[in-house]
Amino acid sequence: MSPQPERPKVKAVLFDIGGIFLDWDPRHLYRKVFDDEERMEWFLGHICTAKWHMAHDQGYPMAPSCAELARHHPEWATEITAWSERSEEMVAGVIDDAISVLAELTATGTPCYALTNMEAETYPLRVARYGFFSLFDGIVVSGFEGTAKPNPAIFHIVVGRFGLSPAHTLFVDDRLENVDVARSCGFQVHHYHGPKSLRATLADSQLLTG
Repeated sequence: MSPQPERPKVKAVLFDIGGIFLDWDPRHLYRKVFDDEERMEWFLGHICTAKWHMAHDQGYPMAPSCAELARHHPEWATEITAWSERSEEMVAGVIDDAISVLAELTATGTPCYALTNMEAETYPLRVARYGFFSLFDGIVVSGFEGTAKPNPAIFHIVVGRFGLSPAHTLFVDDRLENVDVARSCGFQVHHYHGPKSLRATLADSQLLTG
């Protein structure tokens, strides 16, 4: 059997944000709005759906989007409007263990960037609230770009903006569809399942000790 080709050295790391460093989930808000879990799940599965929300990540403002949806579903107007008016209640806070890994990694001098699906309206609010954003050498936010993961176009934007070599860049995301697209774009990848496995991958890439 011929030996496996040597993997290129990782020279930079590109991180997702939600689900890794920020605990974002609409349920954090809607558990305050609904007193019935089953009704809440129906609402999120049929009214304020992930597919509907994708437009916000691609730059469509939340307020008019919610107003339009409420016109189609007036019986849910209050709940729909909460999506835009109380969006920051969808963030339960930071995930400290992951931020500790990021801080340790940046302290080594490894360039660290972020590629996040996030609304243009909420990004400045979160930068002001959470200090870990300052650890990144650069951030691409989907809401400002008009396209979002898993569209390969946003990976090309990151590469061009920061001068990254995908073969020498490790991409970290908690969503498998994003990881698969990054791999197809030539990145080394890590499907995030928690700080422990992330640290192991960074150690394997000789960026951190195990």
